[in-house]
Amino acid sequence: MLRSATFAALRVAKPAGSKGALFQAARAMSSESDSVSIDLGKSVFEGYNIEVPDTTVTLSRKEAVSMYQAMQEVRRLEMAADSSYKHKLIRGFCHLCTGQEAVPVGMERALTAEDAIITAYRCHGFTYMRGAPASGILAELMGRRSGVSKGKGGSMHMYAPNFYGGNGIVGAQVPLGAGIAFAQKYNNKAACSVALYGDGAANQGQVFEAFNMAKLWDLPVLFVCENNKYGMGTAASRAAANTDYYTRGQYIPGIRVNGMDVLAVRQAIAFGRKWAIEGNGPLVLEMKTYRYGGHSMSDPGTTYRTREEIQHMRSTSDPIMGYKQRLLDNGIATEEELKIIEKQAKHFIDGELAKAKADPEPLASDLWNDVYVKGTEVPYLRGRVPEETHHY
Repeated sequence: MLRSATFAALRVAKPAGSKGALFQAARAMSSESDSVSIDLGKSVFEGYNIEVPDTTVTLSRKEAVSMYQAMQEVRRLEMAADSSYKHKLIRGFCHLCTGQEAVPVGMERALTAEDAIITAYRCHGFTYMRGAPASGILAELMGRRSGVSKGKGGSMHMYAPNFYGGNGIVGAQVPLGAGIAFAQKYNNKAACSVALYGDGAANQGQVFEAFNMAKLWDLPVLFVCENNKYGMGTAASRAAANTDYYTRGQYIPGIRVNGMDVLAVRQAIAFGRKWAIEGNGPLVLEMKTYRYGGHSMSDPGTTYRTREEIQHMRSTSDPIMGYKQRLLDNGIATEEELKIIEKQAKHFIDGELAKAKADPEPLASDLWNDVYVKGTEVPYLRGRVPEETHHY
């Protein structure tokens, strides 16, 4: 009865200008006590010097459905970016997370607004889940004024509350994440920092330096390796002597997680957050995931792996289709109800894309803004030639 009333509200909900508007009615109709328990299976976690999280997840029906909605929106967002790039509305670097949606969605569902996230350049999904509007992300990709970085950052440099980017230098965000955790501990905050990096960055020396300092000071940081099997076009096995990335903290416990399972990600991050804020120090988590596209839009993604491999992953391990089946199997939603969500997500992102396309480009004078904190500017900044010198 409750589920039927919830989805009846969804059928008449109109897409609004912010994400989550589709489920405002659902949140009002649902109940926290209307919960369901789901067994994830024994193979979702592997531990290194630590007991793995419980494989039984309990959550409300509304949260279970909202995660499906969120993954649909993240995928539609990346599809819109893909199409816009191919239509030359987006230029330069553009790294999509299609296939990896379970990681940002599951992670956000386990964290609080006080926790911090910092990642590399495949950042659109995390930016969105941290609260940035889809229109602002798409506008940023197109270099428009309403972009989340005012059109100056592009694909790799996006920010949101307690989301520190979007960083273009391979591995450089990991010690920054440790620094954020140091600030949290110094200020006695009951919060943790999540520092994400890819399997390609896992061999960087600065990653191991960050591990050492984090353990030395027992900082509340989760080092999360998104292992999508390829560092650019190089298979992990060709680049790393040890591809069990969750064990590479040595003196830091680790957990390998099925990163294609949104509930497994949610459970692992919730476990890690509790571990960190209770004073146990850092944790290394490896999310085993897969990107369907190339490393970036300039990479076809089929010169170092076969089309058959990609299709096999799509058909057997897709995070959205797998989660959809779980919702159906557990009686949380029906096929018709989930189709409504899919259509609403597409309509919503299409509207956000239209907003971004209509936005103007920044003024040339905007280039001089945001270089220094207001009131701390130097007397002048040089341009390319003396005539372009800008005086504050």
